[in-house]
Amino acid sequence: MQPYLHGLGLSNGEPVAVSVLAGGQSNPTYKLQVGGRQMVLRKQPAGSLVAGAHAIDREHQVMQALAGTAVPVPRMLAYCDDAGLLGTPFYLMDFLDGRVLVDPALPGMQPAERGALYGEMNRVIAALHQLDPAALGLGSYGRPGGYVARQTRRWSQQTQQLRVPVDPAMQQLMDWLPLHLPQAEETTLVHGDYRLDNLVWHRSEPQIIGVLDWELSTLGDPLADLAYHGMAWRVPPALWRGMGGCDLAALGIPDERQYLALYAERTGRDPGPLWEYYLAFNLFRMAAILYGIAQRAADGTAAAADAVATGAKAGPLAALGWQCAQAFERG
Repeated sequence: MQPYLHGLGLSNGEPVAVSVLAGGQSNPTYKLQVGGRQMVLRKQPAGSLVAGAHAIDREHQVMQALAGTAVPVPRMLAYCDDAGLLGTPFYLMDFLDGRVLVDPALPGMQPAERGALYGEMNRVIAALHQLDPAALGLGSYGRPGGYVARQTRRWSQQTQQLRVPVDPAMQQLMDWLPLHLPQAEETTLVHGDYRLDNLVWHRSEPQIIGVLDWELSTLGDPLADLAYHGMAWRVPPALWRGMGGCDLAALGIPDERQYLALYAERTGRDPGPLWEYYLAFNLFRMAAILYGIAQRAADGTAAAADAVATGAKAGPLAALGWQCAQAFERG
């Protein structure tokens, strides 16, 4: 690795110290210390991969395109598709020295702090959905229209390829979602995995300094992207990375209706009665991703030590998604 970095002008021959970064359930992620410089290396996992998954080339492409926009991203340093160096393709980016927050309830903070952080999260996702992909060189980054249909088909197919058991609620969602597709979709750049723990925050200010994990980004439906973020308001903390059932007013966090209104004010987009459908779709998609992690854990190729526990959350998330589907049908 040292000769490669030296060839890029990223080192002067110093030793390379490597440590595993937290996260990276899908793509192994490492921090490199080279002299006084810190970098992040993110690579595809080893082993057989599901078609279309672990698209780190797309991660690199979109973050490179977003440099200088209202959506903060780390600076890209290099992309290498030569599997002979580290076994799989990888890219390098600057390390962001900031805070990574995991619990959406933001324990230990004052209500005003929490409100400011949620206001910033809303600002950044709204800014993302207001960008012109063509102007960024991303006009062919995905197909216009039909995003929810394609995603439903893709994740259903990937789930059906797995060998781990799939809960009945997941099968119900795979059958139900294609029958109730939104009739009109806008197309914008979407992150696909926009949530609190994929953001790097300024050390002391309520400011996002980097949005990470763009593996699932594409051109798609901005309201579906917002609803992925919106799952946090429904998923209970005992299940996974949510604040469903929490006293949001006491915490200083905007409730679901307030957060949607703020987004609508910034973008002119209001999901209205389709919100429950979009939530059902995203809970299905999140469950599919976690079933994939469960399969990698069973195969012994998972990147994270807690992959078994993470994969076990797929079924309960699918069940919650089916509840949203039934709420949509009740109107």
